[in-house]
Amino acid sequence: MARMPREPEAFGEQVAKILQRHFPERSVELAGPMDLVLNGKHLGLENLYRMVQYEPSRGVEIVENYLDRLVEGDTIGSMPLPLSVAKPRIMPRIQPISIFDHLDREQVAHVPFVNDTVIVFVIDMPHMTVSITVEQLMRWGLTAEDLDVIARENLAQYSPQLEIQFVESAEGGRAAIVAAQDGYDAARLLLGTLHKRLAPELHGDFYVATPARDMFLALSCDPKEFVDRLHKRIQLDFKRLPYPITNQLFVVTRDGVAGTTPTREAA
Repeated sequence: MARMPREPEAFGEQVAKILQRHFPERSVELAGPMDLVLNGKHLGLENLYRMVQYEPSRGVEIVENYLDRLVEGDTIGSMPLPLSVAKPRIMPRIQPISIFDHLDREQVAHVPFVNDTVIVFVIDMPHMTVSITVEQLMRWGLTAEDLDVIARENLAQYSPQLEIQFVESAEGGRAAIVAAQDGYDAARLLLGTLHKRLAPELHGDFYVATPARDMFLALSCDPKEFVDRLHKRIQLDFKRLPYPITNQLFVVTRDGVAGTTPTREAA
């Protein structure tokens, strides 16, 4: 199986070549080693690069599948979709605020969150997700806050019998792992029933780590050695996994979710 170049600049050039070969009618250019411009829209390649490094033997296959879904999703996203059709499929995702380094903040439907993150919204399709834009919101006559309510309700119904694995540590701490691998593991931090479900098992208020989109780890706040050890692992996962979110911990209380980094404007 063909491999992709490991050097970032060569990787970006190869992705551009594959995209031009598969979709010759589209305008493709490189604005930087990990910044592709597709039909005038910037596309960061960092997540794709991490996906390939995770399974290098499948490099070209991963790139081709990713680009196919991207182009198909872009086509669907540009089509008017009635709210009645989209509403039951609207789901939330937590993203780092750094997504706006490559995306226009004014075009992305989002609400601010904590730990330098935002909540964005997607339409969950059978084989892909389509990002929701501010333009789409205006067509529906909704606000981002309306979308937040809808998305959280859908998330709660998405897998009501969520499987949670509990682990005891040698230091005396306890952890809870969610690994549905459905693209919404980290987003389950937004579940309104999370504290009620996990607090009895984790001895009260607890931390949640979401280093990447497909990782959710809740852990008791004590002992310190236990928390420090897991936090170091979380920081490593944040650096290596696709779709990174944050290397910081969230604090989940009965009153809601707080961050462990100073709050700054995210909207």
